[in-house]
Amino acid sequence: MNKSAPSPNGDDTPTATTVPIRDAATVIVLDRTASAGPSVLMGQRGAGAVFMPSKFVFPGGAVDAEDGDAELARPLAGETARRLAAEPRENVSTAPEKIAAAALRELAEETGLTTGSTGPAPAGWEMYERAGLAPDPSGLTYMFRAITPPGRPRRFDARFLVLDAGCINGDIHDFSGACDELSHLHWVPIAEARALDLPFITEVALAELSALVRLSGEGPLAVPPSVPFFDNRSNQPRFMRID
Repeated sequence: MNKSAPSPNGDDTPTATTVPIRDAATVIVLDRTASAGPSVLMGQRGAGAVFMPSKFVFPGGAVDAEDGDAELARPLAGETARRLAAEPRENVSTAPEKIAAAALRELAEETGLTTGSTGPAPAGWEMYERAGLAPDPSGLTYMFRAITPPGRPRRFDARFLVLDAGCINGDIHDFSGACDELSHLHWVPIAEARALDLPFITEVALAELSALVRLSGEGPLAVPPSVPFFDNRSNQPRFMRID
């Protein structure tokens, strides 16, 4: 992860009233085959971190300019691409593929896990370069979006994307390639995750994920009927759903 742009999953102590909003992507990797029940991959931020110290979060972070240059192995699913393009911020139009690339890059950096097929890796994506893989975003499902309210020292337009663990290459329990951004990386049953020290927005995302798992049943992961959007770009917050 870009050290100057921490993960967007939560709140921080207000110190400013006008802070630029940065695009961000978060990946919720979901294992529905775990013996303990549907589980998600989470890690803990360091106790000395400026942003969300000691909080448990999903892998993710800010979208970098270079993410727009990443060559992807396959296109996004149509509904995911369409919804990611919806409700652009004023004077900001971020390509869905750029958000998806950021999500997979952050996942690889923070956990060492990759999803893709044989092909050219984007420049600087070390885990993909070593494996000779091109990142594949086709398994990403767009589930949730939230913009950090005004008055916070860091603000993100965070899109939460779900990835089935079956899309991961290799051992989903092998985090040997992870950087030190997150510690205590482990799979947590959704039913137990809320007992962890979580940012508020992560709790909301878990509730949405639980509903999606119920909707999916025993079949493939369902496309949500709509994407909840906590739009806090101004001092007049609104809640809407992206259909």
